[in-house]
Amino acid sequence: MFTDVQRLKRRVKLRDLETLMTVASAGGMRRAAEALHLSQPAVSKSIASLENALGVKLLERSRRGIEVTRSGTSLIGRAEAMFYELQQGLRELAHLADPAGGEIHLACSETLNAGIASAAMERMARLYPRVVFSIDSGDADVLVSHYLQRLVAEFVLARPNSATLDPAVRAEPLFRERLQVVGGVHSQWARRRKLTLAELAGEPWILSRNETAVGSPVELAFRNCGLPMPRLCMLSSSLNVRYTLLVTGRYVTVMPRSLLRFGGARQLVKVLPVEVGQWQTPTMIMSPANRSFSPASAAYLDIVRELARQLDD
Repeated sequence: MFTDVQRLKRRVKLRDLETLMTVASAGGMRRAAEALHLSQPAVSKSIASLENALGVKLLERSRRGIEVTRSGTSLIGRAEAMFYELQQGLRELAHLADPAGGEIHLACSETLNAGIASAAMERMARLYPRVVFSIDSGDADVLVSHYLQRLVAEFVLARPNSATLDPAVRAEPLFRERLQVVGGVHSQWARRRKLTLAELAGEPWILSRNETAVGSPVELAFRNCGLPMPRLCMLSSSLNVRYTLLVTGRYVTVMPRSLLRFGGARQLVKVLPVEVGQWQTPTMIMSPANRSFSPASAAYLDIVRELARQLDD
């Protein structure tokens, strides 16, 4: 195995590392060749060149196809980190060339995307008018396991299902999200100044799986009142589903305080005078450990932190 770093720098090419990463993700030489717009022999030659340079076997061929060796898996992890830092370097150079621009790749949960994340984007766009955002949305576990750990996103804004995270993930708590009970602006409860959970227990509710789980703020609120969980008419985390059904005035749901504070939800719904509670696990900024933020992302996250402090008012 090569230990001469200088000779290794001359023999290991970025293109070969990219080829290895593509073969691993595609699961075979043919599919990798198609993705890279190369011939299959060219892909095989690239892998062979890399194995010869390093003196280790990176891929094994079996009846099931191509399998990555332990050495290959280790190298791919390092290569992904290297390409990530290279990309960060290019973003930093672009920001230095155009301080009002830059690229921000983030992923966040749907309610944060519609609330505090979008509010921060709007403010960021006024300060940096040529900044470009690339935004993905989904459940916290998927955002961390796919977008973050595979370095698709530079950071994730979400409330993880558990406060215990992989050591490879750096987590910065922002705030503890409080849920508020809401109905449609034309619902029979919209003008009520006093209301109890018991009065709403028999109404049709829209809740997500997380909100119906044992220990959630909703479950605890009903349990503390000595009530069973409400009758569900819809099990969904979709904001569009909730907005559409709440317009009819027949349904009840819960929404995060941050969404009601920073998003357009308050114009579409009526917050009802019923206390629920807050999630114990805080909403966090999650990013790969030991990775720096691009200048544009660092500026954006400063705005997110400033807005998050307003939720403590």
